[in-house]
Amino acid sequence: MQRNRIREQQRPSRNYYSYSVFECLGLFECLCFAGAVFGWASLVFVLKGDGYFSQLCVNTTSSNGTYTMDCSEQDEKLSLIFTIASFMNNFLTLPNGFLFDRFGTMVTRLLGISIYTTGTMLIAFSNAAVSIVLFPALSCIAVGGILFLVTNMQVGNLFGSRRSTIITLYNGAFDSSSAIFLIIKLLHESGVSLQASFLFLSSCSVIHVLRTFLLMPRKHIPYPLPEDYTYGISCGQKRSYSIEDKSANGGNIQSPVVTEETTLKEGSPSSQSKPVCVPDKSFRSCALSWFFLWHLLWLSVMQLRHYLFIGTLNPMLNRLTAGEPALVSTYTNAFAITQLCGVLCAPWNGLLMDRHKGRARKPGESEREADLRAAILSLALTALQCLLFSVCAATPLLPLQYLTFILQVLNRSFLYGGNAAFISVAFPAAHFGKLYGLVMALSAVVSLLQYPCFALIKGPLGGDPLYVNIALTLLTLLAFIHPAYVYLHCRRQATQRGKTTD
Repeated sequence: MQRNRIREQQRPSRNYYSYSVFECLGLFECLCFAGAVFGWASLVFVLKGDGYFSQLCVNTTSSNGTYTMDCSEQDEKLSLIFTIASFMNNFLTLPNGFLFDRFGTMVTRLLGISIYTTGTMLIAFSNAAVSIVLFPALSCIAVGGILFLVTNMQVGNLFGSRRSTIITLYNGAFDSSSAIFLIIKLLHESGVSLQASFLFLSSCSVIHVLRTFLLMPRKHIPYPLPEDYTYGISCGQKRSYSIEDKSANGGNIQSPVVTEETTLKEGSPSSQSKPVCVPDKSFRSCALSWFFLWHLLWLSVMQLRHYLFIGTLNPMLNRLTAGEPALVSTYTNAFAITQLCGVLCAPWNGLLMDRHKGRARKPGESEREADLRAAILSLALTALQCLLFSVCAATPLLPLQYLTFILQVLNRSFLYGGNAAFISVAFPAAHFGKLYGLVMALSAVVSLLQYPCFALIKGPLGGDPLYVNIALTLLTLLAFIHPAYVYLHCRRQATQRGKTTD
């Protein structure tokens, strides 16, 4: 007994100050680079000014006999670029998740840095004559950016009870990084060329490489975190266990490579908590569970709404402002500025979940069941935000779009932060990368519907998006099924515990 006390006293305490520094560096990376592709509306304004795909604009005669420039084909081509880039951003998260789970942080980050730098270099050396280069360039920036996010979200494992808050904070930084293209737009208006801006972004890859080798773990940051865990150049945990110990650990490991893990003590709360995908806790059972399927629906319908809004924002503003360039620029800037608030909005969702699960557990309730119960309000609130955002976006009033921008960034922050947080609490950590990649990949397939919607608006509907917006608003109602199902599951679990107690 005395020896155990001495060992406890000798055990080094966790340095939360240094963890916070580690978190800030990752936050900076996500904030400045990871989700830049979603600042597409700002970049489109610059691309049009530089004449990209301008050959698709044709002179037409209006009903009153005046000559006008019809650039609907240019808008359609630019919309297709964003559709493909956003699809690649999500769809390739599946193989990226397998890559991260199998090979760890260093390999995944080096791949992401290479892809991201390729994209920025392609734009840096492009011009209007080779506009087609935008297709692979934007896709590379999107894929490289999501790899930055995936490898940084594991930093939440360092903060224990605040894990959901940190994960949502990183997703908020990912959303806010779309303002990078606003900065490029403002610099372009001040005389800085598009090529110079993207050359600077390419040179920043040196920072990513240094952080990969000096600060990030070679494999993974484990969860739960061992008491004497260190990171950086000596990142890792000296103690290890064999693959056979997986079953004793409840499947709660970060990776098949277990050199950075420690076993849980028998009888501890974490070892008794069970993930929802029982009984075998395999990846297949998780992917085919109702939890995953309803979560996929929840994410897909709201993501489609957001992607169509971002991809068609420039044509929509041109329609509402009657083509006034100054007004279009003002509203484009307002939209991009609101995106900066994503990093401020996202932690609210994590704080909501962490605060809710911090309440006293019910008798017999496991930690994972408490996490699921805490997620219900977050899932429902996110669906409600999307419904309000969709209603405002469907209303053809120009001043109302300021409110639309605010609701959009708030909902998008809650959506992606809540997505990652739910997967982390509902399923085993060993499958996080694969399940996160699978849900993003499948939702990406659904997001491809944005291009047919855009073609429908530009074609049969004559540029009026009202009917498409109404249909998408009704579609968002399906998102409420997921929180309702989780609520009913928690009620069933509570009833079974009550019967067992009796």
